[in-house]
Amino acid sequence: MPRTDEQAEAAEAEAELARALRVGPFHLALRAALAARGLALHRVQHRLAQRGVKVGVTSLSYWQQGARQPQRAESLRAVRVLEDVLELPPHALTRLLEPASAERLASRSYRSVVEESGTLRQLLTDLESPADGGLHTVCQLERVQVGPLRQLQGRESDHVVRAHRDGVDRYLAIHVGDVGCEPSRVRVRATENCRVGRVRYHRGGAVLVAELLFDARLRAGDTYVFGYGFEDGTAGPSDEYLRGFTFPCGQYVLQVHFDPAALPVHCRRFAQTTAGAPRTGRRDLTLNGRHSVVHLAEQDVGPGILGIGWDWS
Repeated sequence: MPRTDEQAEAAEAEAELARALRVGPFHLALRAALAARGLALHRVQHRLAQRGVKVGVTSLSYWQQGARQPQRAESLRAVRVLEDVLELPPHALTRLLEPASAERLASRSYRSVVEESGTLRQLLTDLESPADGGLHTVCQLERVQVGPLRQLQGRESDHVVRAHRDGVDRYLAIHVGDVGCEPSRVRVRATENCRVGRVRYHRGGAVLVAELLFDARLRAGDTYVFGYGFEDGTAGPSDEYLRGFTFPCGQYVLQVHFDPAALPVHCRRFAQTTAGAPRTGRRDLTLNGRHSVVHLAEQDVGPGILGIGWDWS
């Protein structure tokens, strides 16, 4: 029996809710949940009050617009109760509540960005980077090339992002080099649907920030596909590549390509909750002998760090 228009709309709303809960950000997931359940804010407020939680309609409105984010203990408790009101799985919304930071976009290659946080913050300030870049990563494919001298020759990224506010027209890509990196010699390339804008770097800290300008100005909810790369080759031998996530990411794929003249003897996947935390989730990875490539593929990536390490002997 064919579905009615109402059934089709309900199915579409549930599909959008599932996607929003998977990739965030928080305010879009909350908005999708309200739409899927057909609840007005005053009704949500009433149901929260019945459970002993007092939240104003104005606060709920700010939350779903992305103007504010629940941060205080009582607000976080309200979000946990809100998950019950909206018939969502436990932690479905709270897992999306991660604080923004200046390092949110950082590609942490070879060493912790924490060591460079002051330098990085200054470079972002120079580029007038807002506290919230307005973009969430839906999918990212990253390819790293290690050269015959065991050095990072370069890396390329294909990015799919979703805007969670109007007017977003750029992305800040960050490169943190290995010991000995000379950022003045690192070249930035725009490969798809963007162009290189301003570039800032710090000589002593081996940190470079590049502004990638989109070909369009995005509205909230719009997705955008773009690509870029860094050509390095200025530092010494490398033994790992890692990427930090402050916000959840829908899908992340990392490939490390080794020159046939310099193949590692062992490769492994690892994860960390923060840069200073112990490494967990270790798993051996098989090097494809024909193409000299090792990879990891992760779905529904939460905040933290993912990486691949390798041994030369």
